[in-house]
Amino acid sequence: MGDQLGKAEEFEKKAEKKLNSWGIFGSKYEDAADLFDKAANSFKLAKSWDRAGSTYIKLANCHLKLESKHEAAQAYVDAAHCYKKTSVNESITCLEQAVHMFCDIGRLNMAARYFKEIAELYESEQNIEKAIEFFEKAADFFQNEEVTTSANQCKQKVAQFAAQLEHYPKSIEIYEEIARQSLNNNLLKYGVKGHLLNAGLCQLCRGDVVAISNALERYQDLDPTFSGTREYKFLADIAASIDEEDVAKFTDVVKEFDSMTPLDSWKTTLLLRVKEKLKAKELEEDDLT
Repeated sequence: MGDQLGKAEEFEKKAEKKLNSWGIFGSKYEDAADLFDKAANSFKLAKSWDRAGSTYIKLANCHLKLESKHEAAQAYVDAAHCYKKTSVNESITCLEQAVHMFCDIGRLNMAARYFKEIAELYESEQNIEKAIEFFEKAADFFQNEEVTTSANQCKQKVAQFAAQLEHYPKSIEIYEEIARQSLNNNLLKYGVKGHLLNAGLCQLCRGDVVAISNALERYQDLDPTFSGTREYKFLADIAASIDEEDVAKFTDVVKEFDSMTPLDSWKTTLLLRVKEKLKAKELEEDDLT
């Protein structure tokens, strides 16, 4: 490892020397780029992530001097992946630089991919608002490039986080839109009931029984097979327990569904919110009697 570090420093020194030397403009930067690339690789092998990252940025600058924006963008991506080990903020900064360059040269698919990666980094930091912002950007770019599956994955992340922040109308709109799109696609059809279940859970969190009933009717119109699913029955039974203000019934319905189709943490969180509201209503009723 020490050997790799020594090698890296030697390559870096030679690259800096090359930049400061006289010579034909192009070849000077080409030679320096080659040396910075070797230096960065050796820093990586030595697990010296910060130095590898900063060397990739120097490499990117050489490529920019040579007007090779694609190579410069790729060097920023490499820098970001090194910084990911030590500093999420540095990693995000490098990825944003790469995205700007990919947009400039019309590589929108690549831009979408790295917008998504930025969103995932913000997600890892629990910065939900920023994660939403970048998943939305990624979804837009994927949609423009007609990469529907990736666009939908990003949209679902937006819907999931919006519901976490109690922005239920936004979540409902996204899940319903994805369900509508999926009905026309033989590969995605099977996922429709899951999207409608998620939309329905967000409707339940809003606590408006009339809105929930209307939504269930709409979902039946959208997909006539939905009314025969366990997901539909689950939402209808939950809506009934809310209408009857019956916490025990609500708990039984959730337990029964969970025993057949285990609920993930997101659904469990939403159902707990619904249950808390229901309990509060029940207590109000008790206080009044």
